[in-house]
Amino acid sequence: MTKRPRRNHSPAFKAKVALDALKGEETIIELSQRYQVHPNLITEWKKQLLEHASDIFSKDRGTEHGPDIKELHAKIGLSCHGKRFFIRSARAHRRSE
Repeated sequence: MTKRPRRNHSPAFKAKVALDALKGEETIIELSQRYQVHPNLITEWKKQLLEHASDIFSKDRGTEHGPDIKELHAKIGLSCHGKRFFIRSARAHRRSE
């Protein structure tokens, strides 16, 4: 028997399946057959949805959606500066030989 490759499900897909499980119109087994995922995954996603549902309406929710652009630009600048230093050093070393 060959193993099926591991699948990574998107957060939107997980939310859709978990919401369908919460509705209760179909059993977990029926949902697992329809979405072709293991019943334990559906149960886990449903549990995560219930645990974190209150975070959606929380006022002190973090507003940071990504990395700090200024910090990333600074790292790029340092990287380029260091690269130039090593290139110059290597050229100077070749000339002295």
